[in-house]
Amino acid sequence: MNNQQMNMPPQVISVKDSLYLEDMLNWNLIAMKKAHFMAEHCQDQTLKQELNQVGQMHHQHYTQILQHLGSSGQGQSTGFMQ
Repeated sequence: MNNQQMNMPPQVISVKDSLYLEDMLNWNLIAMKKAHFMAEHCQDQTLKQELNQVGQMHHQHYTQILQHLGSSGQGQSTGFMQ
């Protein structure tokens, strides 16, 4: 097996990779919404603060994924390998 490390993302991603990235975005968005919902309904202030931090973490992950996609040109319609 070839163990070369990729320094730059590919210009074209496969459909499978695209679907996985979409799943990652959805997972982070759902986790962020759930943490926000639970924090709104939580009576314990310590737990509320922790839930807000969890929501912020997932929001950061979501935006980082979008930034990586945008900076590599993947946010545009560059095409997919099949």
